[in-house]
Amino acid sequence: MLELIDLIENYMIIKEKDRDLYYSIKDNVSSYKDFISNNLGYDLIIKDEFIKLEKIPSSPESWMGISDFTDKKEYIFFLNILMFLEDKNKEEQFILSNLTEYIESAYVDEKIDWTVFSNRKSLIKVMKFSLDLGLIKNNDGNEDDFSKSKAAEVLYESTGISRYMVRRFSKDLDEMENYEDLLNETFGELYNERGVMRKNRVYRKLLLSPIVYNNIEEDSDYEYIKNYRAPICNAFEKNLDWNLHVHRNGAMVALGESSGVNDVFPSKNGDGVVTLFVNKEIRSLIEEKKLNVTIEDIVIISVDEFKDLIINTRNKYGDGFTKEFRDYSEEIIVSKIKKFMKNFSMIKEEKDKIILLPLIAKVIGEYPKDYRERKSNE
Repeated sequence: MLELIDLIENYMIIKEKDRDLYYSIKDNVSSYKDFISNNLGYDLIIKDEFIKLEKIPSSPESWMGISDFTDKKEYIFFLNILMFLEDKNKEEQFILSNLTEYIESAYVDEKIDWTVFSNRKSLIKVMKFSLDLGLIKNNDGNEDDFSKSKAAEVLYESTGISRYMVRRFSKDLDEMENYEDLLNETFGELYNERGVMRKNRVYRKLLLSPIVYNNIEEDSDYEYIKNYRAPICNAFEKNLDWNLHVHRNGAMVALGESSGVNDVFPSKNGDGVVTLFVNKEIRSLIEEKKLNVTIEDIVIISVDEFKDLIINTRNKYGDGFTKEFRDYSEEIIVSKIKKFMKNFSMIKEEKDKIILLPLIAKVIGEYPKDYRERKSNE
């Protein structure tokens, strides 16, 4: 069970980094192979150097990017590195300047100038990410020195694993005219409403998404979950110890306290705590009839009303927030909480409106009854 969670949480399990986990997965894979193959429709790649679960979602979401990256350029640098490594054999060495010269020639959007600090900083971030993944090894030198001078050199070694990082497509990428073609190549089959494709899509949504809403206009995934509730519930409980909850307006899986999953809600992280109390404030306003709920169980407010909601929540409950969230400017705290709530399917943003979604009312925060008394005595 824990091995399956490790496969879900990590890009790859590198044997050299964690031999015990590598062999534990290899020895026990038969116990959850059916869940991976038949329910999720995922491929499990087992090689001498690593094990990788190919986690293709049911559809792309904004939160599915690489959390270490903050700029589009870093994604392009990462793809440039993967292209550069395609021609490198396992244990073949190269120096940093070999890579920077390759990126200069391969980068199409602009001329990359390594005298610009932000370019060097972005490449360092991507190199460290590649090292963490196990795609390369550092044999000599420190990539942080590149931040001080574009002449700094580092000796790297290819592990040969990079060629398994990008999934293979049945169609040549050169034949695709736009990103819609790429999305259709990746996700198109999953939207076949019949048989195993539909089943795989629903299981992937429950695995990777915070909630599957009852949206009659879009698809029938919620109805599928209702109709096959028992086998779906059994599959998640048996393989992950997660519990399926089906409500009138949505379905989701709830994780145990020791689930081993990193990015969850609710959590004790600063943005998670703030969101719990934003949710509490929203529910209170609904109960007081100060916010109107539509027949679809949503609330529509303006961007300014959403901003006021978050600031009022901080004024009311902020003494228990982390210091950084107490001190953030109004603009920053609103931006961070909006992003967090969007990532967890609690809100949608449409033009100048914020749509509050049903998940908000299901998880709220509350201080202990004696909290403020204890706080004042500290």
